[in-house]
Amino acid sequence: MIARIIEEAGITTTGLVLIEEHAQRVKPPRMLAVPFFFGNALGEADNPEYQHQILQATFDLLDRDQGPVLEQLPDDMVPDILMQGSETTNESQEKGLSATDELTSLRAYYEQWSSAHAGRTAVGLSTIPQRRFRGIVRFIEGYISGEESDMKDRPRDFTIPQFIRYCVDDLKAFYYEARMAQRPDGKDREIHDWFWSETAVGALIMALGQRMRIDEDGETQAVAYGIAR
Repeated sequence: MIARIIEEAGITTTGLVLIEEHAQRVKPPRMLAVPFFFGNALGEADNPEYQHQILQATFDLLDRDQGPVLEQLPDDMVPDILMQGSETTNESQEKGLSATDELTSLRAYYEQWSSAHAGRTAVGLSTIPQRRFRGIVRFIEGYISGEESDMKDRPRDFTIPQFIRYCVDDLKAFYYEARMAQRPDGKDREIHDWFWSETAVGALIMALGQRMRIDEDGETQAVAYGIAR
């Protein structure tokens, strides 16, 4: 919708869309539909050549002088689709893994990643420092069980559902970046599969998504979409 408003002011726009059905309803001027997950709009991390190909395909839509245009990423550019968390079986409970202990064990790898990238990180949406992420885990555990519905460190301009979503995004970014430092040669799919099938935090997020989907609050149900992706 923002793209349409900008076009009405005489500025040509293009962009990426992760949920093609939304673009079909809104009908923005020019959009490239990509088969990636939230937070991963340009595909594989640390693959600038592929990311530039995605951007070029997006900019190529600027040659279309009439719309709406909604195109899918060309088949020869589509990688193996990553599985969603809801599509796998997590083994962490059988192994007796603790989400908080697991988080602590990965901290050195995350900090190694951050240092190697001059402090650049995808962590930060929740505003909670990563060294206090154990508190986020306890908050989510309490939220799922119904014992805790808020966290005192939540910024007041974030609704609780928004804050939960940002916390989940931060946890996922923390784990993925830690794993990339731990396994420098690991493929994007391997890291994704590891997170959802082997980690205690992956299992926690899947349980959180189930809890939010049955909530009576409409915003909570909306945020639940995509939690375990």
